[in-house]
Amino acid sequence: MENETVNSETMVQNLKKGHHEANLMTIVILSRGSCGLARCTGRYLVSMAAVDLLVIIFCVMLNYLGSLYFPFSILTHYHVCSLNSIMNAAVVDCSVWLTVAFTLDRFVAICLQKWKARYCTVGTATGVITTVCTVSYLRNIPRYFTYVAVDARGPFPVCRLRNLCTKTPWAAYLWSCTILTPLIPYVCILLLNALTVRYVLVASRVRKAFRGQGGDGKQVDPEMENRRRSIILLFAISGSFIVLWVTRVVVFVFQEMLLDMGPMVIVMQVGDMLMYLNSCTNTCIYALTQAKFREEMRRAITQPIHLFLKLSKDLKPKENLSTHWFHPEAARRGGGAV
Repeated sequence: MENETVNSETMVQNLKKGHHEANLMTIVILSRGSCGLARCTGRYLVSMAAVDLLVIIFCVMLNYLGSLYFPFSILTHYHVCSLNSIMNAAVVDCSVWLTVAFTLDRFVAICLQKWKARYCTVGTATGVITTVCTVSYLRNIPRYFTYVAVDARGPFPVCRLRNLCTKTPWAAYLWSCTILTPLIPYVCILLLNALTVRYVLVASRVRKAFRGQGGDGKQVDPEMENRRRSIILLFAISGSFIVLWVTRVVVFVFQEMLLDMGPMVIVMQVGDMLMYLNSCTNTCIYALTQAKFREEMRRAITQPIHLFLKLSKDLKPKENLSTHWFHPEAARRGGGAV
């Protein structure tokens, strides 16, 4: 058990390193709107990067590492611990359901052309993002009351989780939370991706047949190229979610089958690590799938270096000519020695 704890600690420490900086860079780059993405798509991606940053801050840094290295800090205060529990669940819910919202937006843009002009707008994206974040926070407010204050030898009471397994209302609430995140989003993303693949395959055959009748069939189709880039981004983000959440979903199914999860503690810890890792992969996905994002990232990294070199060159002390005994310009004018 000690080795499992050490391994889990090492995994989470590696997960934390550098990922909040990557999410910050992603937010800055996407906020500029110069990556060639649609405005509504950029709005979804910026919100997802911001929520992923909050997942790293609250779930990994404050909750896991904070309780691990500072077991008797202010983080264990009853009120702080209860509020942190709400934020942990809320930011994970936001991250998951924003992925669903982004998948739905791309499904409408690709498969439902009649609804694209009405649904795929900045106003709709802003409304969906606001609704998802608000509902995610309000839905987890009851978690505040799942903890009880315990008097300890210290300046403040610490929190302890209530025994909720024997109380039907609380057990039903926690079970519904797990159903809403991640089981229903998992099924929704799988279904939307399957429908998108089916539509794209059928549409590709039709367009190839149509263009084959009107020409040699080897010309580049701009619409298909734009659709291909959009599909690559969609499948990369949703596919990453599906792969990294599958362990957590399988563990939930086994628990509902009342199987003994004692020997599978390491599997549960790996599932948690992969769940948090899902909040760190989007920057790599954008860099791998979007050429303009790579260009903007390269510019964001090299521009401060070029600015520093330019300032260093400008601030370099110039040679003081007044210390010379003879100045060529003065000699040319007949001034002689200086």
